[in-house]
Order: sequence, then structure tokens, then C-alpha cells
Amino acid sequence: MKPVVGATPRVVKSEQEWRAELNPTEFAVLREGATEPAWTGEYVDTKTTGVYECRACGAELFRSDAKFESHCGWPSFFTPLAGESVVLREDRGFGMVRTEVLCASCHSHLGHVFEGEGYATPTDQRYCINSVSIKLVPDES
Repeated sequence: MKPVVGATPRVVKSEQEWRAELNPTEFAVLREGATEPAWTGEYVDTKTTGVYECRACGAELFRSDAKFESHCGWPSFFTPLAGESVVLREDRGFGMVRTEVLCASCHSHLGHVFEGEGYATPTDQRYCINSVSIKLVPDES
């Protein structure tokens, strides 16, 4: 994975350490920037109230109240939990220019963010996130 310019992760591990902690699919997505197939992730249709954490390091990333139905095949959020929870970088893979979303804490690949698609959300942004990149911690209430 390419480094994020000007940003230093708080959680730093070797490739060997990440491989020992993550299963092969998690490693491919989180550490190598792969994408899980559309409509296959466990959180695509989830309505449970809680916080979504980074599956690699446990950092809090998104709240369920920012999740919305985008019908794109991946969980979608209109904003991260806090401005510092994610970092963005340009992704020129697959012959297009996109904005990649990374966990600010460990720089694991989460997905991409898109703007101006016309969704009726407060930010007009769609954080399109791989289910395998996140873990839902349900509220206890």
C-alpha cells in the first residue's frame, strides 16, 4: 500500500504482524487495497444501531446513524464519526481518479468516497466502505 503523504499512522505493524492478525480476505482489502464483491458484505443491509470500528485496529470510524441506503452493494455512510477518524488520498487505479478512504489510526484501506451523486444526505457524500474493513459494535441499549 502506498503511504499517505504527510500523515503518520498511530498504529504501526509489520506486514508479517498484519498477516498474523488478519485473515487472507481482510489482509487483501485492509492492507493491499482490494475490494470485496458487491452485495456480499455482512453490513450492506444492516440496520443495527452502533459504531463501526476499523477491523484492523479497532478505531471508531462511523456511527450507524450516518449509514444510508445507496443501493450500490456496499455499506454507505454520509460522514465519518469524527473529522480525524479517516484520511483521504487520491487513487488512480483501474484507469480512473477516485478518493480512497483510509483509517487514520492504522492507514488500512476502507473504501472510497464520492461526492455530487444527488443522495438526500446532509453532506452529499457517499463513503462506500467494504464490510470486511469494518466491525459493528452494537449499542447496549
